[in-house]
Amino acid sequence: MSSGLGSAERWELVDQIVSNTVEYREQRDSFTDIMGDLLVDPWFGIPFAVTVLYGAWAFFGAVAGFFTDGYFVPLFDEYWLPWLQSVFPWEGSWVYFILIGDPAAQRAVVSWGMLTSGLFVAIGVVLPAIFALYLVLVVLEDSGYMSRLAVLLDTVFEKIGLQGYSVIPMVLSFGCNVPGVAATRNLESKKQRFMMMTLLSVFIPCGAQLGIMLSLIPQYTGYILLYLLIGFFTVGAVLDKLLPGKTPKLITDVPPMRKPTIGNVSTKLWLRMRGFFVSAIPFVLLGVGLINVLWMGGAIDWLSTTLEPLLTGWFGVPKETVPGLVAGFIRKDLAVAQLTGVGLSPFQTVMSVVMISIYFPCAATFAMLIKEGKSSFGIVKTLVGAVAILGVTLFLWGGLLRLIGMTMGVA
Repeated sequence: MSSGLGSAERWELVDQIVSNTVEYREQRDSFTDIMGDLLVDPWFGIPFAVTVLYGAWAFFGAVAGFFTDGYFVPLFDEYWLPWLQSVFPWEGSWVYFILIGDPAAQRAVVSWGMLTSGLFVAIGVVLPAIFALYLVLVVLEDSGYMSRLAVLLDTVFEKIGLQGYSVIPMVLSFGCNVPGVAATRNLESKKQRFMMMTLLSVFIPCGAQLGIMLSLIPQYTGYILLYLLIGFFTVGAVLDKLLPGKTPKLITDVPPMRKPTIGNVSTKLWLRMRGFFVSAIPFVLLGVGLINVLWMGGAIDWLSTTLEPLLTGWFGVPKETVPGLVAGFIRKDLAVAQLTGVGLSPFQTVMSVVMISIYFPCAATFAMLIKEGKSSFGIVKTLVGAVAILGVTLFLWGGLLRLIGMTMGVA
């Protein structure tokens, strides 16, 4: 551009160049653009989100159930467990008890050995759940919907110091708490991760437990879930006030909606599954081994005897529920199933199931809490903090439920 031109002449020259080089045309929004805008609008986005989350949970449960019940249960119960019991030496020793468990067990899940229950929980239960979890997450991420879901629900979770992305581990925990806890690493701050891991472990029942509840006590399952969800948000709001640290605002890039590609989905799925094999499975096995050591040392029996007055006096349930609570260390669905032979009243049944849900995470979830807490806060801080919150919540929230029952005359 010539330096001898005045300001007006320069702008005229710019306009001339633009008119000769730039072509204007009317552009209509595509279907994906329209959908992308609608998905963050509450009137359309919330019903759509409920549909997507229910579909994801149904897919999650179907895939996990198909592989667990259809393949891994027969494999472990009919082949792996009998073979180990027949070839492993030192029956009756502490080594046999820790690694194999009960020599008379006919199901891997109740044998309580590292190589039996431990492997079954890790590979037969958690692995299919992890596969379904990561597949759903990758597809939602690759389509661009995950960011929109987080933006849509951010206002709700912000009330208790969390972010919109908290909905993902919450929904996944309804399938299995282990992948739900693993998904908390997507949250930004240490405070949010600790809060979410603790709330998931206390208030969100896994899919296996829900299945047992729906088959044994379908008339009470809805009330139990409602009470647990109220506890989730109530305790979450209290923790937000008590725990140090700030809650960062959700700032996220909202990409355009697009069709997931097989290449991206398969690559991301493999990378995440490989991480599970390397790091998570050993923690699940160690969790089962730790419980066996505590059982052998008499800690579990001592705990049952010590807690009996509290269970019968404060919570109003009979001492026969103690074995079910102990069984919840391994599988909470097994613990719920054991209540059927106790002869409980309807309210005692609801009370016991709520207690099983909130009193302590299962071995696999406990191991995942240690793993995730070690990288973010340190094992000691994670365990002390989580156990303290768990104990106070069980005492107060469980006691409140009994008070409600007494007020209504059903306790």
